[in-house]
Amino acid sequence: MIVRIVKMTFQPEKVKDFLENFDANKAKIRGFEGCEHLELLKEEGREDVYFTYSYWQNVEALENYRHSQLFKGVWKFTKTLFADKPQAWSVQSIDKQ
Repeated sequence: MIVRIVKMTFQPEKVKDFLENFDANKAKIRGFEGCEHLELLKEEGREDVYFTYSYWQNVEALENYRHSQLFKGVWKFTKTLFADKPQAWSVQSIDKQ
């Protein structure tokens, strides 16, 4: 299992646009083959910093999503809203209860 964490800092006036777009696409992402979990997190005390936290069956499933038309469309829109460069990590869980 691969866990993908993406940190995104938005222009404050664009946060609503991001949240609406996320809401419109979250079911499609969650239903994408190989996606086991997707959640949206917000940094405590900040209204402009969000994280996506997703579980993928394996690296191939994540890469299939990252090369899909769904991802390309969502990401093309999302990146126009950033105030800072996004950061992303792909990690493996090694101790989970």
